[in-house]
Amino acid sequence: VQLQASGGGLVQAGGSLRLSCAASGRTFSRYVMGWFRQAPGKEREFVAAIDRSGSPTYYTDSVKGRFTISRDNAKNTVYLQIDSLKPEDTAVYYCAGDLQGDLKGIASYNYWGQGTQVTVSS
Repeated sequence: VQLQASGGGLVQAGGSLRLSCAASGRTFSRYVMGWFRQAPGKEREFVAAIDRSGSPTYYTDSVKGRFTISRDNAKNTVYLQIDSLKPEDTAVYYCAGDLQGDLKGIASYNYWGQGTQVTVSS
């Protein structure tokens, strides 16, 4: 399975972006999918995850109410809608798939996309 993330960019604080992660193959609907991010000089951190059918969804506390994860299994794509962007949201965002353990654990996902840069200016 290959994951291709896209949709990042440079936005002003308060703006919005929608990240997409397209997956190859026919088994996408079997996978719990997640989004992580890595800011400069920091470790990669869990952002959100979504179960195989689209629910339930999970978020780290700092993004609740501003980020929305969703998926379209017919299109083999998972999305991350990011609203009310803050400068501290600046990071490379990665999609991940095929959870095999702790929801928030980097080592728990078998597949990773290449990352898409989100930069938020103040």
